[in-house]
Amino acid sequence: MKQIDLNCDLGESYGVYKIGNDKEVLKHISSANIACGYHAGDHNVMMETVNLANRYNVKIGAHPGFPDISGFGRRELNLSPKEIYHLILYQIGALAAFTKVQGVKLVHVKPHGALYNMASTSRQIADAIAQAVADYDSRLILFGLSGSELIQAGKEKGLLTASEVFADRTYQPDGTLTSRSEPNSMIHDRKFAAQRIIRMVKEGKVTAANGSDIPISADTVCVHGDEPAALEFIKELKDALTTENIAFRKNWFEK
Repeated sequence: MKQIDLNCDLGESYGVYKIGNDKEVLKHISSANIACGYHAGDHNVMMETVNLANRYNVKIGAHPGFPDISGFGRRELNLSPKEIYHLILYQIGALAAFTKVQGVKLVHVKPHGALYNMASTSRQIADAIAQAVADYDSRLILFGLSGSELIQAGKEKGLLTASEVFADRTYQPDGTLTSRSEPNSMIHDRKFAAQRIIRMVKEGKVTAANGSDIPISADTVCVHGDEPAALEFIKELKDALTTENIAFRKNWFEK
């Protein structure tokens, strides 16, 4: 039976500003990427989201991003690999404090937004992120875009990696995600998105924006929690995967 992990970016509210429907989403996913206070989230939100993830038996990951709350971490910052190494360590440590006091395990790390995209193509940035994860705890799993420099860097650092695919994003012929500045970057048709994921899992292929088929490896699939229809997207995806006898993975990639 084919298997897939289902993850979502969560904990992205900040102060009085509420983003997403975390409590309901957590009932349907297997892994949560929790914002660490730089691109979104704060100390109260981190504590609450870790607690909710633990309540629903969802695996917890750190979701570090650029220090850019006003841009939601989706703007590229010109930081050195050393600075990126430090900001990854800082944010993993921040979330780990909340998992420690609640007696739950930090399982993985997934960079956010522009940092994630830059690490997909820049080996220097990918190496800085992978090194920070390995130095903090080599048992952590590194999530990265399927076929990316980040996945390769993680493997070379001796980390377990999870190749990530996206239900609600389109792809370029080189395997990168279509820029959010482009009108066709997001997929809003839930049934269409679900069928794309099924093909990724079963056939290892996805149709790029130019109509060509490209190879892809799918260990974990992401739905963005800040999208208004995230919950409906996840439910549609779960139903479609179950119909196709694709199971949801639990603890499949842990050391």
